[in-house]
Amino acid sequence: MGRYVISGGKKLKGALRVNGSKNAALPILAATVLNGSINVLENCPKISDTKTALDILRHIGCETESEDKVLIINSSNISKTEIPEELVKKMRSSIIFMGPMLARFKKVTLYYPGGCELGKRPIDLHISAFRKMGAEIEEENGKIECFCEKLRGCDIELDFPSVGATQNIILAAVLAEGTTIIKNGAKEPEIADLCRFLIKCGAEIEGIGTSEIKITGVKNLKAATHKIIPDRIEAGTYLIMTAAAGGKITLENVNPIHISPLIDVLSKMGCKIKKYTSSITLKSTGHLINIPFVQTLPYPGIPTDIQPQLTALSSVARGLCRFEETIFESRTAHIPELIKMGADIELNGNCEFTVKGVRRLRGSEVFARDLRGGAALITAGLCADGITVVDNSSHVERGYEDIVEKLSEIGADITLKI
Repeated sequence: MGRYVISGGKKLKGALRVNGSKNAALPILAATVLNGSINVLENCPKISDTKTALDILRHIGCETESEDKVLIINSSNISKTEIPEELVKKMRSSIIFMGPMLARFKKVTLYYPGGCELGKRPIDLHISAFRKMGAEIEEENGKIECFCEKLRGCDIELDFPSVGATQNIILAAVLAEGTTIIKNGAKEPEIADLCRFLIKCGAEIEGIGTSEIKITGVKNLKAATHKIIPDRIEAGTYLIMTAAAGGKITLENVNPIHISPLIDVLSKMGCKIKKYTSSITLKSTGHLINIPFVQTLPYPGIPTDIQPQLTALSSVARGLCRFEETIFESRTAHIPELIKMGADIELNGNCEFTVKGVRRLRGSEVFARDLRGGAALITAGLCADGITVVDNSSHVERGYEDIVEKLSEIGADITLKI
């Protein structure tokens, strides 16, 4: 278990290229199961979560090759339909293999997924949707066995616009018999990217980017080459880090439209931002003013994956900000660690808290309990007085490629100790 050692107080200045999206790459990697062909995926991030997804693909019988950020997956010789518990427990996104395995092989066995501890994060929406499509599912002692004679298209209305459930239903529906209509589906850019890949494979999908998605099942899918979209959460994290530490950053390979709610917040706090077609520049004095209220929402709202980093930024901005987390019931593990660093934060239950900005944070030893919380603690360390040590680097490595090298490039004093 590694630790980041940060000497705070350094302005950030320079340009960074944003990697491919973690949250788009993982479901697309799972989707390669569907066509039994050779797929080429470009702009894939080299992070531990994609490594886990590749380990799952290899375990079930896929052949994989990688060169720089290009992955080649041959799914023609899959021989297993059980995904072992030790792989599933490494990341929650492993549940996304349920849809494509069930669609192609009519059976799959896996286990309740692991990943960040952010509350219950139930997979009930996934399971109920598959049952409605004709699957039989047995659950016992954390093991999930799914099987069917065939999947049938149907209308599925989600109680909540879950990203994972929307993706999993799409993955199952593309080879199902008949038409599936998802109502109240999630609209995240990563879902649109999955749909674009599937359409290249021959899938019939309508309503991309809306809350109602229509999938007409086809008998077979073909090979495809696809470039993963830029990671909007990585982009947002580096913007927030620069806003907190002060300085000027230009991000390349980014879609500003995908992070427009965050751009709006940072602008209101006092950052100067310029947007271009595929790049964005932010300038910050490091002396910002809190906005009164931040609420996480499904896209196009403020993403839950950016809330911890914004919490760290609000800790050093003038005034009060009230946060409401509406996606995950327990995404507050970073708050006690920020308080160790001198942040003034009052928790009002599991999902609401108020941040009162302080003049400076102080360097401390803190512990990353989840991926985005780890990024928040690094953010705090960059603008704190003295030395900050962020333990448990493995969480951060799940979602950020070469974060030490990137931050060092733009002037941060940060090292990784193993």
